[in-house]
Amino acid sequence: MAIVRKCKTFLVVYYAYMLEYRAELLLWVLANSLPLIMMGVWSQAAEGGDFSLTALDFARYFIAVFIVRQFTIVWVIWDFEREIVEGKLSPRLLQPIDPVWHHVAAHVAERFARFPFSVGLVGLFFVLYPQAFWWPSPMGLIWGCLAIVMAFILRFIIQYTFAMFAFWLERATAIEQLWFLFYLFLSGMIAPLDLFPEAVRAVIVWTPFPYLIYFPVSLLVGIPTPIARGFVVMLVWCALGIIANRWLWRRGIKHYSGMGA
Repeated sequence: MAIVRKCKTFLVVYYAYMLEYRAELLLWVLANSLPLIMMGVWSQAAEGGDFSLTALDFARYFIAVFIVRQFTIVWVIWDFEREIVEGKLSPRLLQPIDPVWHHVAAHVAERFARFPFSVGLVGLFFVLYPQAFWWPSPMGLIWGCLAIVMAFILRFIIQYTFAMFAFWLERATAIEQLWFLFYLFLSGMIAPLDLFPEAVRAVIVWTPFPYLIYFPVSLLVGIPTPIARGFVVMLVWCALGIIANRWLWRRGIKHYSGMGA
């Protein structure tokens, strides 16, 4: 019960904090409209090209990408880097709780605050393009929602592990920016992985990238994909990320020399 009360308090506090920036949240939602732009590009290309997906398939795929992105966006590295550089991590180290839970609560609370804006934009899309509307199968919806949660956890662990380098580097975000280039092209955000050469897909399916967007999207829209392998690969990468994160955390805390440390 004590853990439940702490979780509730964290979520309520950070939800109230996020509501202070409602206008900014709307801008964040709009800023992640790249999948909608790519939908227009690929839908137009499908009308004159020879692809395995039709224009309608592309529309459904990219609106699903937009939805998945709304639940899997992570920014912890920027917050953690600022805490290190400005010495704000010091008072949190005095609290009887790992500082990571502040960031987890902030991300989860932001999802609740963002939700009405995301639903509004998705609803507007289907009003303007009603033929693209679909409803996932019951199992597709269940597996898709679980994959979205796992994708967020994996994305958070990876970025928080990169954030640990802020103990030694002034700009750990540079690592995230380099990673984002691979994430952009290999996660399925720019194009469905079905369009990639077979040799490329055979390699990237063992990396974490496809499981951050393409895997949950495939489950939602009904693209055939190995479900068991997908979740196993995600769990393996989560485990490796946690191990690396905790190792870097222990060494980083010894190196930390922020104000008040």
